[in-house]
Amino acid sequence: MSYDIEKPDEQWRAELSPAEYTVLRQAGTEPAFRGEYTDTKTTGVYSCRACGADLFTSTEKFESHCGWPSFYDPKDTDAVELIEDRSHGMSRTEVRCARCGSHLGHVFEGEGYATPTDQRYCINSISLRLTPAES
Repeated sequence: MSYDIEKPDEQWRAELSPAEYTVLRQAGTEPAFRGEYTDTKTTGVYSCRACGADLFTSTEKFESHCGWPSFYDPKDTDAVELIEDRSHGMSRTEVRCARCGSHLGHVFEGEGYATPTDQRYCINSISLRLTPAES
């Protein structure tokens, strides 16, 4: 897959903290209920911590009580890339930043949440950066 932003691995390692690198570039997962944005209710836009692309907004964020920030839809359908993930003995759909290919989390469907899409984009806080809306 070709992305608008591509950097050598050494550059990603230099630009990201070790924890950010593990999640964003190696598809790791931050511990549940520890992320910076798990319970955030601030109005604003969530962008990719690796490249700055706008990914989600606070309007689509909802309480799923799963331990990670949850969104029912991305800001723009072209903002994320969905990839089949068969790691860890499961079949899931990985969510990546469409601009730089960084791992964001996974999306799940049909869980019964009262959201317009019946989807839960379960996203690592460490993959995101929140820019609060100006009041």
